[in-house]
Amino acid sequence: MDRDQRGVPRREFLKAAVAIGGASALSACLGREEVSVPSGTDDPSSLPARQHAWNAYAARDDAGNVLPPRHHVLLHLDYDGDPADDRDAVETALQTLERAYEWSNEGLLFTLGYTPAYFDGLGGSPGGVDLPRPEALSDLEDPTLDEPDAVLHLASDHAQVVLEADEAMQGERDTANGEPVAAALTDVFSVTDRRTGFVGTGLPADNQDADGVPDSEPVDEDAPLYMGFKSDFEASQATEDRVTIQSGPFAGGTTQHVSHIDLDLRQWYEQDSREQREAKMFCPAHADEGRIEGTGENLGTSPELEDSPPAEQSAREDGIVGHGQKLTSVREDGRPIILRRDFDSTDGGRAGLHFLALQREISDFVTTRDAMNADDISSETAVGRRTNNGIRQYLSVTHRGNYLLPPRELRALPTPEGSDA
Repeated sequence: MDRDQRGVPRREFLKAAVAIGGASALSACLGREEVSVPSGTDDPSSLPARQHAWNAYAARDDAGNVLPPRHHVLLHLDYDGDPADDRDAVETALQTLERAYEWSNEGLLFTLGYTPAYFDGLGGSPGGVDLPRPEALSDLEDPTLDEPDAVLHLASDHAQVVLEADEAMQGERDTANGEPVAAALTDVFSVTDRRTGFVGTGLPADNQDADGVPDSEPVDEDAPLYMGFKSDFEASQATEDRVTIQSGPFAGGTTQHVSHIDLDLRQWYEQDSREQREAKMFCPAHADEGRIEGTGENLGTSPELEDSPPAEQSAREDGIVGHGQKLTSVREDGRPIILRRDFDSTDGGRAGLHFLALQREISDFVTTRDAMNADDISSETAVGRRTNNGIRQYLSVTHRGNYLLPPRELRALPTPEGSDA
């Protein structure tokens, strides 16, 4: 475990600093992290046209899977003004980040998205985009529906970067990585909520003091997520092309769904054996045949679910249906239709997950969630609507929100027509 001379695990400290936020957390983080952060570009127009174009600039593991940034901040923003008056300030603020930090995991990756409520406030809905208001997606959930006007997602491998960028965008810093902060988002927005999280080897294990995590069964030291398995297999992700809006005024953008989910890890680890967890996360055949080693690194770029039995067959014969097994029913050309960029969290002192997904249409997310629900697999086949139905019984959705991530040229307070008029 990577400890410094003060005895506190370094990874745990950095996660805690991001969760706390503020100038004091940033100062303490700078004293611990001691990294040189690559500077950004003098020409922000040279960056990708898609805000969500992260994969070509991200780190990859030995198998070639994209590794998500390790530290994350979500800022919920409200807006009450005239876009024509404020657009330049927003764009100047965002370009400050692009000049300050390299567009990469080692620097900063970020997006700014807008809700249906934002567009409603301007008298319409975004042209050519499937962006409904959020709603519950199962009769077993009653989430809070998140409807700020916008959300800023900051992501980096370095805690000091997301903290400093957060402070800069809230008008609390004069410089960011040595770059003068010419404008802040809070010049025109107000921050209504701040959420944080982490993903990557060792981070869940370093943060087991949250509610919902058992003392008796520690999270694997190598696990990138609280539930103990890899989830970022290349073949289990839609491509960025697949999730990109293809036509209309917001062509080049994408839609984003963000859920917050409480995790019942006590039940997951104390009730179930390792074999049962493998069956529920992947499929019963994987568990029976011993296909999974550790957190699943041996599987390479694919969870190898293509040859799994139909979910109905596993329900009938094994009394268990795997989470990944169910989702094979909504693949196109062998790959999912959503791109996940989710991360764990201890917001509120409880183990949770911010499930962040990108898709061309919100209906693609709903279709995927319906497959996860598997309500068509009745209790007559030995599987209840939750019990032994993948991982559903361990998840409680607390929040849902839908957003449009416009292409970069329209990211600063777009109109429903996609113009800057």
